Amino acid sequence: MEILSNPNAWVALLTLTFLEIILGIDNIVFLSIVSGKLKAEDQPKARRIGLLLAMAFRIILLFGITWVMSLKDSFFNFDWGFVSGGLNGQSLIVFGGGLFLLYKSVSEIHHKLEGEEEGTSGKASNSLSAAIIQIALLNIVFSFDSILTAVGLVSAAEPPIGFGPAGALEIMIAAIVISIVIMLIFAGPVSKFVNEHPTIQILGLSFLILIGVMLLAEGSHLAELKFFGGTEVHSIPKGYLYFAIFFSLFVEFLNLRMKKNSKKPVVLHNSKILDNKLTDDDLMN
Repeated sequence: MEILSNPNAWVALLTLTFLEIILGIDNIVFLSIVSGKLKAEDQPKARRIGLLLAMAFRIILLFGITWVMSLKDSFFNFDWGFVSGGLNGQSLIVFGGGLFLLYKSVSEIHHKLEGEEEGTSGKASNSLSAAIIQIALLNIVFSFDSILTAVGLVSAAEPPIGFGPAGALEIMIAAIVISIVIMLIFAGPVSKFVNEHPTIQILGLSFLILIGVMLLAEGSHLAELKFFGGTEVHSIPKGYLYFAIFFSLFVEFLNLRMKKNSKKPVVLHNSKILDNKLTDDDLMN
């Protein structure tokens, strides 16, 4: 009850919920692409399972935050002259997620450009379990990113500096649950829109490639990789990435609007519709 009466807690909750939704955009895009290959009746199930898995993973990781933070400890240090660093649990998980996302995105783009589609209903049925496995694997990576952001934003210090360990945990769990509920509401319309527009699908897959590269850079940064004696790999600021995504979406929406307007029938001043069957008098007018 003390948390509910604290205005700073509400500000932290709203801010963290907004950030969780922003960080969940890549999750929704991936869900849309993967579920779009399933049978129509299986698509909502895959989206619900995917988002509920995301919520479960994040809450579990929050309760095991001490273990999550311990994954920063290096277990293998190396210096091979041209490259040096120290591998840890976080770097391997994030780097592996980036590789998986790159592989999945590039292979999906290849299939779409080659015109390869799921053929039989048997294949589509089998792909539901495969889609859930892919969603679960990638959700682990996205959950690590989400939890590290949440921990960095909500202070667990004792009041009045922070909200205390219990209060911070309550705020983070509430923000995760609220953001997942919002994404559950909008996942269906977003997936429908993405699957109905091939250009949006390619754009979404391109976003996933960007996110994959960002995860590779983040994993290399967590491993403190250095090349040729001192050139350190830095993480890519997420603000730049999400600005590029939203700007590209804005341009694509303008493009879709222009295409929609160009398909409207042209009406002549004498109320005859231009349908390539105009008389000589119409052309003269």
